[in-house]
Amino acid sequence: MAVTSDITATYRGPGRVIGRMLADGRQEGRVLTFALVAGLLFFVANAPFQAREAELDPNGPLAVRLYWSAFFWVLMVPLLAYGLAAVLWVLARITRRRISGYGIRLSLVWALLASSPVALLAGLVSGFIGPGRQLDIVGLAWLAVFGWFLIAGLLRAERAGT
Repeated sequence: MAVTSDITATYRGPGRVIGRMLADGRQEGRVLTFALVAGLLFFVANAPFQAREAELDPNGPLAVRLYWSAFFWVLMVPLLAYGLAAVLWVLARITRRRISGYGIRLSLVWALLASSPVALLAGLVSGFIGPGRQLDIVGLAWLAVFGWFLIAGLLRAERAGT
C-alpha cells in the first residue's frame, strides 16, 4: 500500500497496519525512511510557528530559525527516536516481553509518521493563533493519537513475536 493509504488506515486500526508491515519481513531501510520523512513533516509543521516568532522577534531571522529547526527535526529527532526505541527495548527485556528491537523501532517510527497530520494541524494552530488553549488541545490530541498508535503497534508486534 502507499504510505498515505497506510496512514489513513492507521486511524481506523493501527494494529492491522503494523501487522501488515511486520508480515513483509525486516526492512530497516523502511524504518529509517519513515523516521526521516516523519522528521521532515514535523519540520514543516513547525515552520509556521518559526515564521510567527521571527515576525514577533526580529532579533532571530527566519532563515536561522528554520536552519536550526531543520537540524533538530530532520537530523536529531530520528536519532532520538532510535534512542527511545533502545530504551523501550530494554524495558521490554526487563518486563520479559517477547518483542524484537525491530518491532519496537517500526512501531515507534510509524506512530510518529502516522500522527504527523495532527502535528501539521498543531503547526497551523501555533502559526496562525499562537500559544493558548487551542494549541494545548491540539497538542494533547497529537499526544493521544501518538500514544494510541505506539501502544497498538507495540501490542501487535509482541503478538506477532517480532
